[in-house]
Amino acid sequence: MDIMSSLKLESPGGVLRGVARRARDKRLEMNLTQVGLAERSGVSLGTLKLFERSGVISLASLIKIAFALDSETGFAGLFPAREPITIEDVIEKPKRARGRRT
Repeated sequence: MDIMSSLKLESPGGVLRGVARRARDKRLEMNLTQVGLAERSGVSLGTLKLFERSGVISLASLIKIAFALDSETGFAGLFPAREPITIEDVIEKPKRARGRRT
């Protein structure tokens, strides 16, 4: 493991709270109330309030909120493919269906 992959700038909780804060800021920027965003996204008002307060939300509800806030493109970069380093990385190989037990 190299030093860059061992460094984490945030904790999982910090990431959750940051996403919730940015979603709330985007909601306010779009001049939506919590009720308005809940209706527009199809996410319950209680779920939305919990999310904005704590960052806790299901992935499905988060995606619905992202679509309602015109912010769904951020999910495309979530799990990027590894860039090829060697010629062997470029040659077509079968994809793994399972990981190894560690």
